Amino acid sequence: MLRIISQIKEAIASWWAEFTLQTKLMAAATLVVSLVMSGLTFWAVNTIQEDARINDTRFGSDLGLLIAGNAAPMIAEEDYAGLARFSGRFFRSTSSVSYIMYADETGGIFFGIPYSRAEVKNSLTIERRIQLPSDYKPKSPLPFIRQHLTPGGEVTDVFVPLNQDNKYLGVVAIGINPNPTIVASSNLTRDVTISVFITIWAMVILGNVFNALMITRPITELLVGVRNIAAKNFKQRIDLPLRGELGELIASFNLMAERLEKYEEQNIEELTSEKAKLETLVSTIADGAVLIDTNLRVILANTTAREIFGWQDNSVIRQNVLHHLPSELTIKITKPLYQLVADSYIKDNQENYPDQNSEHHCPLITSEPSFEDNFPLGDEFRITITNPTKRTIRVLLSQVLDRDRVVAGNRERENIRGIAMTVQDITREAELNEAKSQFISNVSHELRTPLFNIKSFIETLSEYGEDLSAEQRQEFLDTANHETDRLTRLVNDVLDLSRLESSRTYNLTAVNLIQPIEQTIRTHQLNAKDKGIELIKEIEDSIPPVLGHYDLLLQVFTNLVGNALKFTNSGGKITLRAYQAPNNSNQEQIRIEVADTGIGIPKEDKEAIFERFFRVENRVHTLEGTGLGLSIVKNIIDKHNSRVHIESDVGVGTTFWFDLPVYQEQGTSGASVERLP
Repeated sequence: MLRIISQIKEAIASWWAEFTLQTKLMAAATLVVSLVMSGLTFWAVNTIQEDARINDTRFGSDLGLLIAGNAAPMIAEEDYAGLARFSGRFFRSTSSVSYIMYADETGGIFFGIPYSRAEVKNSLTIERRIQLPSDYKPKSPLPFIRQHLTPGGEVTDVFVPLNQDNKYLGVVAIGINPNPTIVASSNLTRDVTISVFITIWAMVILGNVFNALMITRPITELLVGVRNIAAKNFKQRIDLPLRGELGELIASFNLMAERLEKYEEQNIEELTSEKAKLETLVSTIADGAVLIDTNLRVILANTTAREIFGWQDNSVIRQNVLHHLPSELTIKITKPLYQLVADSYIKDNQENYPDQNSEHHCPLITSEPSFEDNFPLGDEFRITITNPTKRTIRVLLSQVLDRDRVVAGNRERENIRGIAMTVQDITREAELNEAKSQFISNVSHELRTPLFNIKSFIETLSEYGEDLSAEQRQEFLDTANHETDRLTRLVNDVLDLSRLESSRTYNLTAVNLIQPIEQTIRTHQLNAKDKGIELIKEIEDSIPPVLGHYDLLLQVFTNLVGNALKFTNSGGKITLRAYQAPNNSNQEQIRIEVADTGIGIPKEDKEAIFERFFRVENRVHTLEGTGLGLSIVKNIIDKHNSRVHIESDVGVGTTFWFDLPVYQEQGTSGASVERLP
């Protein structure tokens, strides 16, 4: 059974596919119009019937209340003869009443028209009862109304409680026949509508059958021929014995195909020559050049492009370019290329797009922003590739256009014939730009602290100078002077950063750690006091000088204490320690620690914090900074032939420590060090 149904569906689908688009649209329009008109007609019929039902309900309610009001006193007095005369007059004078029945409190019928209980009861007498609705309320002052279908039409049942002196005597049931005029009108309207609907569709089907037999086949053959011409099969011809307009159209098509075939033969040699010239020109370009057709196949690739992408000779020619580019570039360039191809299909006004299962399928997405919105034609973009070698390249996509003169309207239209991809190796340029960015970042980060300190002390002297003692004013001036000297040294060091890659030499001399540590504490004392943080100095007695660079070590202490102040809450402590380090080698070393009781650093961030621009505050969302301080600390300690270590627990605190060798007299190793970045 399922197989038969499937075969029927396939036959219907095949039959429907043979019709032209115009025929399908006509059928759809006819269906919509017929359905709308039929719906309106049936809606009108239902409205008429609903109005008739409402009228029957109102009539039955009023009639029931009238009969109940007159019958209740008779039933209370057991005047059944009077009840019979009263009910008989109503039944004979009103054709809309189909029955009148009276039942007692238990539902037993004791009188009814056209039915009446027998006067004499015997063993064979059948007691008739009314099946009252479940939601019928005996004490309700309003009648209960419902409708039910009968062979003669829809009948309205009215149940009215019989109450006399607040005593429930039973119920009277009245049947109201439907209005025969309205019923006949509704049935006639429905029958006419169905007949018109069937007639319209019969005419449409006959017209479509005639159209399929006389017009569809020639148009189908012509459509196949146009597709073959679009696929460059200029030998295509159509042979159908037709006259009239279709015959002239087929003859014109055959003439066009013949002329295109001759044109192709005459221009093959010229096109081959032009291609050779183009290949020679492209091969001499210093930048990489790749020419792609509208199917994203590589037509031409010069030596530079093959070297950048690791292509062997001409193995990628006639291959899809996306299958042979580095993965990083493929991800970046896929959408722009497909949108360029989609633009070419739109400009050519082609209806036959590649099959969706083809690897060259180009989805024409019209709901998304156009290519010009997010990738302007001719604009460049940069990307770093790792295969076959790591390098940074600049890629420029450009459309290869020609112009076709459109006779109608005497205007020109641009057609996209391919895509030119220019590739430049800018690895060295990117490295120089990165070095420049790092240089600017170091300047902005390192000069901020001394400038802020100088400004703070000067503002304090300006505002509270008269309230300070001479010693305090001198201390503030000395600190500002020290920060000015430090700022000068930092400016010189920042300017020297540009020479780090050109083997600059740092002379390491004897440094007494007490001086940079005390200067660091003085510099940050005010800031620590404002935040309620205690700065502690723990320096071992008689600690010897270390081999180092004073200004660079001062910069290390400043950065570490500054970071500790940022991440330590009020009431915390920051301690600077210097003591003899345990060492298994012959050379003595001094260990320097900067410990705080701050928020701590998560385990997963302990290595990343030394990277440039990495900030722990990115995760806690509280503080600001550039993320260069610890990176600079690491580089400085590296230049001292040492390494920065970190110990931290979240919520407990963080300790940074490193070891420096003890200074030895001239003649021993390590008096000066040349550190290449």
